[in-house]
Amino acid sequence: MPRFSIIVPSHGVAGRLSLALDSVLAQSFGDFELIPVCDAAGAPAASVVAGFAERDCRVAPVHSPPSAGLAGARNAGLRAANGSYLLFLDGDDTLTPGALAALDARLTETGEVDVLHAEHERVPWWEGEPTNPAAPLLARAPQGVFAPAEAPEVTGVRLPAWGAAYRRAFLAEHRIAFPDGHFTDVGFGGLVTLHAERVAVLRRVVVRHLLRRQGSRLNLPGEHHTDLLDQTELVLTKAAELSVAADRSAPLFEQLFAAVLKTAADPARLPGRRRRAFFRRARALYRRHRPTGFRRPGGSLGVQHRLLAAGAYTAFRALRGANRRASAAAQRVPRPRGLRTRLYYRRQLLRRIDPNLAVYCAYWGRGYACSPAAIHAKAAELAPHIRSVFLVEPDQAHAMPEGTDYAVIGSRRSWQVLARAKYLVNNANFAEGVVKREGSVHVQTQHGTPLKKMGLDQSTYPVVAAATGSFTKLLGRVDRWDHNLSSNSHSTQTWERAFPGSYEHLEYGYPRNDVFYTATARDVARIRRELGVPEARTAVLYAPTHRDYHTGFDAGLDLEAFCEAAGEDVVVLLRAHYFYDRGVRGGTGRIIDVTGHRSSEDVCLAADALITDYSSIMFDYANLDRPIVVYADDWDVYTETRGVYFDLMASPPGPVARTPEELARLFSDGSYASDASRALRAAFRSRFCQFDDGRAAERVVRRVLLGEPPEAIPPVRPLAERVPAPAASTLVRS
Repeated sequence: MPRFSIIVPSHGVAGRLSLALDSVLAQSFGDFELIPVCDAAGAPAASVVAGFAERDCRVAPVHSPPSAGLAGARNAGLRAANGSYLLFLDGDDTLTPGALAALDARLTETGEVDVLHAEHERVPWWEGEPTNPAAPLLARAPQGVFAPAEAPEVTGVRLPAWGAAYRRAFLAEHRIAFPDGHFTDVGFGGLVTLHAERVAVLRRVVVRHLLRRQGSRLNLPGEHHTDLLDQTELVLTKAAELSVAADRSAPLFEQLFAAVLKTAADPARLPGRRRRAFFRRARALYRRHRPTGFRRPGGSLGVQHRLLAAGAYTAFRALRGANRRASAAAQRVPRPRGLRTRLYYRRQLLRRIDPNLAVYCAYWGRGYACSPAAIHAKAAELAPHIRSVFLVEPDQAHAMPEGTDYAVIGSRRSWQVLARAKYLVNNANFAEGVVKREGSVHVQTQHGTPLKKMGLDQSTYPVVAAATGSFTKLLGRVDRWDHNLSSNSHSTQTWERAFPGSYEHLEYGYPRNDVFYTATARDVARIRRELGVPEARTAVLYAPTHRDYHTGFDAGLDLEAFCEAAGEDVVVLLRAHYFYDRGVRGGTGRIIDVTGHRSSEDVCLAADALITDYSSIMFDYANLDRPIVVYADDWDVYTETRGVYFDLMASPPGPVARTPEELARLFSDGSYASDASRALRAAFRSRFCQFDDGRAAERVVRRVLLGEPPEAIPPVRPLAERVPAPAASTLVRS
């Protein structure tokens, strides 16, 4: 009886099969039999195998039809095997030199075990840098022989079938074979885990697994992904039959559903018509087999567990989209990359802080915009000794105003100025890798008055919680803030709860809104010309917010139909959420797309009225004292999914429309600008335009950059004394 039987399915890998067989026959340990499994006598792999069988008597080929799949091929080899231990090697993988000797030595140390797990390397198809994903897992396992309950993370569900040696008598005793269908490793590994009593690990690479250029066939789109549920059901049903204790069944249950949820969350794997059915069946399995006392994992995965158990497919689908957006956003976040860059940044941190250097950034580098730009401009006027650098993404560098010093995010210079600046001003957050140095001053300007839940308040809303990521990291970023701007008492109270920290609230207003009180009639006319607004037309700004439960931009309104119904003098300025900014698109007919325009403040100045749903732009636009209409066709869904701080329907800034017909009627009959509309707007302005008076940037510069005491800062002018920039319709009437 040989020590090892090595079973090698060969379907579809004739081109690399000889490498796999050579790697076995070249082993220094020779007590083995090699069992290649071929499709048929005339198949390409069969001729390759025949040559090896002629040269070496240890090669004993068997046949299995292609229709039997991988499971059938492995089972055919298993039936023919005579060795004490079985190894399964894919036909395009190889054994590492000395692998069998290492396995034999380890088995001699441990004595007879049911399963011996070993490390493996995953090698990119271009022979790039290999990885060893099993190493961290096996490093946590006990040194000697252990029962599965002692190391529940080491199971055949998480490790590939070809990454272990199996005692043949153990498999025969429990009649364990590879189940039919796809994802057969999951079913086989789960059954092995349920029956095994003695397990050990070998902390050495045994197999080099080739990652194919086209990727794993299992990851391709198709209905074969439903087989994963078959394998999951097979394992969990067997666990129930065996009355497996919770200390073994719970970890196995969690590992199985980690794979199920990964498939359910990937729209590229399942056809659209099958996703809901997959989710529904997974829910049934989850509820039927969930172990008593099972504790869900934390984080986003735990949220997915809750949604699956509740059968909340719509929310799960929304969470899936939020996770993808979060992942994409995370990839855009700059960090010191590479050892040289990290060392360079660390060296810069050792240098003295430059007391006259300020760094600005807006919207994660989207350009020269928002309150950081307004503070930057005012600093040039009031604090010219402060050298200012704006951080931008590479594709925004060309749009920087002439004479503005900037650095591209991720460049060495960007990390240099971030390390040495005395003042750091942002309306979002700087990269995770940025260190808060003692003596530096971080100013968080925010970028809107909060209607929707923010910060820690998002934790009870699964969809947005997943997009937020780690709340621990969020609080770490908040701890860097020294000052936080607010435009009204509502915001101050909200920020304190949503972003708890030791920073100082500056109730100075939003610097970006200063222009609403400083712009002239000439500025308004110029901006309208630049945007292509025809003269004597009523320009209605339509600015819907982002929906966390939607993927991609949806206007939510037939704008052409709206224009026709609202009146022949109406044109629409469409400004989508900045998530959907793809550059300036310009206008066509009565719809002018201004999503890519750099300044939302300019767009507001050009508009005679605003239509929005739940966007924070309404709070900024209210400073202009121009008509605002709320289009709330999905308010109930939005509040349930996103969460809000107050009932906008009870205290809107103007009339509320629920349907496209109601919306068009408000403009066709002029009620959007009625006395009732003005009364609603007045109450709204009194509450939310509390500190915006045209001097917010000046107050920030004097207080932060010039160090003037709070009592010396210009006070906020009363609302009744403020004069907003004139609307174009007012100029026409004049």
